[in-house]
Amino acid sequence: MTQVIAVGDNCLDLFLTRGQMAFGGNALNVAVQWHRMGLQARYFGAVGADATGALMREAVLKAGLRDEMEILPGTTAVTLLEEVAGDRRFLLEDLGCGLHYIPDAPRMQALAGASWVHLGTNTAPALVRDLLGQGVGFSLDLSTRHQEQDVTGVPLVLASGQGAPRAEIAALLERGARQVVLTCGAEGAFFHDGSTLHHVAAAPAQVVDTCGAGDSFIATFLAEYRVKGRPAPEALALAAKAAALTCGHQGGFPQDPAPIPAQVLTAYAHVTGGQA
Repeated sequence: MTQVIAVGDNCLDLFLTRGQMAFGGNALNVAVQWHRMGLQARYFGAVGADATGALMREAVLKAGLRDEMEILPGTTAVTLLEEVAGDRRFLLEDLGCGLHYIPDAPRMQALAGASWVHLGTNTAPALVRDLLGQGVGFSLDLSTRHQEQDVTGVPLVLASGQGAPRAEIAALLERGARQVVLTCGAEGAFFHDGSTLHHVAAAPAQVVDTCGAGDSFIATFLAEYRVKGRPAPEALALAAKAAALTCGHQGGFPQDPAPIPAQVLTAYAHVTGGQA
């Protein structure tokens, strides 16, 4: 069976006003969605030897993936959020030990043999250069930070649009990206395959939470276009539908709302002032 591997960020989102937590992160969300599609998906990332890391590892297993995460010095990535009148306010965004994560030697060997690799946000530039040197097929998510990575030779760059999609795509191609996907929310998404620009409209959605919708788009597009070989317009349409479905539930993949454990709240009392 075709093996696909997502590498990079995971994060525990703590919604303080609800007293609930959700698990996600671009690379983790992509791996879970691949698994839900029936692909042989693996996820490589890092957590700390803390209570938050233990929760993340449990969530990965519950989502159907193997626990192949590395436990590294430092803390597990966490965001603390408050919701006021429908708006989210970030009290803390700590990327922890997953920032610029590079897999160990056995995991790097697995990447070299994968059919496709997806690198999440905050990827180490050294890892990008390593995969390029090995000729591995991979995608790189820049999110909204289009300038932070050297994209020369990257097979497929993914990014969030900032209001001028055609100019943004042209800029990434000029910097050396081979192909570019730009997700633009309600404006749909654009894909430049190196010669032709494609566009797909956003699919109708009943919005509960937009968190992870872009990751579902990415996972589906990569699975359909890169792994299964569907034509770009078909892959884009399927990806748009997947993103709309993700908007219909909380979190980047289906998960039951869970209360925030007391020990996790205690660990961040210096940020919350002891208030949940």
